[in-house]
Amino acid sequence: MDGTAQNDKTGTADAQSVGNTAPETGSATVPTQAGERIAQIDVHQIMAAIPHRYPFLMIDRMVDVVLNQSAIGIKNVTFNEPHFLGHFPARPVMPGVLIIEAMAQTAAALVVLTLGDAFEGKLVYFMTIENAKFRRPVVPGDQLRIHVEKERNRGNVWKFRGVARVDGVSVAEATYSAMIMR
Repeated sequence: MDGTAQNDKTGTADAQSVGNTAPETGSATVPTQAGERIAQIDVHQIMAAIPHRYPFLMIDRMVDVVLNQSAIGIKNVTFNEPHFLGHFPARPVMPGVLIIEAMAQTAAALVVLTLGDAFEGKLVYFMTIENAKFRRPVVPGDQLRIHVEKERNRGNVWKFRGVARVDGVSVAEATYSAMIMR
């Protein structure tokens, strides 16, 4: 959901959460019942769900996933990330657009987990970003907890509200939508 076409693969869930695959495979298909909870999704499972890779993968894991409803993405902000070389060298600050991207990636992974096999090979395009607000800088050492909640989906368009928090304090928020190409 970063404004470019994405070839997405089937979503997967933590084998301990779902219980139908050995942990080393990371290929358990998630049950797709709305409202079903998944305790945690690790980075390997996120990479199976969305095509983003270093240095553009903006979430490290997901917790409290409620299929077709909400999820929390976790981003551990570290000093060695490439954007800090120039933003700003004397006082590194995570760019706001990357915080919004982390929201979008959390939502994209939730969509894949919700749709399962039906989403394999589909393209996702960012459509809108509305009411983006940045409350305070995010710096190395912070842990972003990105709370995303589906507002609605109609056909192939999904709309989400995201709030990023550090230590329980809101640092950014936005409403955004994406289209899943059929």
